[in-house]
Amino acid sequence: MGKTLYVSDLDGTLLNRQDRISPESIRIINDLVADGMTFTYATARSLSSASVVTRGLSADIPVIVYNGAFIINPATGERLSMESFREEEMGRVIETLNRFDLSPLVYSFVEGEEKVSWITARENEGMRRYLDLRKGDRRLRPVSGREELYQGDMFYFTCIGEKEELQPVYEIFAEDASFRCTFQQELYRPEYWCEIMPAKATKAEAIRKLKEIRGCSHVVSFGDAVNDIPMFEISDECYAVDNAVEELKAIADGVIESNEEDGVAKWLMQHVRSC
Repeated sequence: MGKTLYVSDLDGTLLNRQDRISPESIRIINDLVADGMTFTYATARSLSSASVVTRGLSADIPVIVYNGAFIINPATGERLSMESFREEEMGRVIETLNRFDLSPLVYSFVEGEEKVSWITARENEGMRRYLDLRKGDRRLRPVSGREELYQGDMFYFTCIGEKEELQPVYEIFAEDASFRCTFQQELYRPEYWCEIMPAKATKAEAIRKLKEIRGCSHVVSFGDAVNDIPMFEISDECYAVDNAVEELKAIADGVIESNEEDGVAKWLMQHVRSC
């Protein structure tokens, strides 16, 4: 069959409800990596956020972050691949968000440094929770108005709020082939997230690139949410954890134990052989 790339989502899949990988999962995966398994994760998180919740996990190969916008070498911070907006696309996003009076989290490079910007006066409960979980993160860049908010080389927009206020924006960008837009309820929370990114910023596209970089011929993936569907569609095998949404289970090759029961690690332990 050739070399296999094993790819897992983080939140709701490899991470438990405490936003951590259990010691048992870390032990199993690290042992398999040491024996030759080619394993990585693909997440909507940034490398900074993902590094905190995956502490202790072997990081021998590049990882996929920001839903596929970046492939990064975690040891050096080197970006091996990056998808970003064209100027005209950024303008369309900003115009639409302003029209619906939405104030997003804006991910960008400002003077060469990665930043997450937001208007402090427009914080809601969901945004405050996001920010509270990232206290001390050097990317955080509070601003006072739209002019400051939309500065730099922007590559990702996140709106957090009520379903009814975000749905119209999702419907606009979901129908536009120039963009990739996801819309889902926050895990274990009432608020919804609408995330807008370049069309090729998907886990699927990043996995295709990483598969080539690592010389793999086969992909096995694990996930729990609707944004994992494209990843599943390009995988040779795909498995949904038991706590996954029904849409994902419907296209999976199998349903494994939940994120609370070390489902991914147990499957790997039972099925993986040294590469």
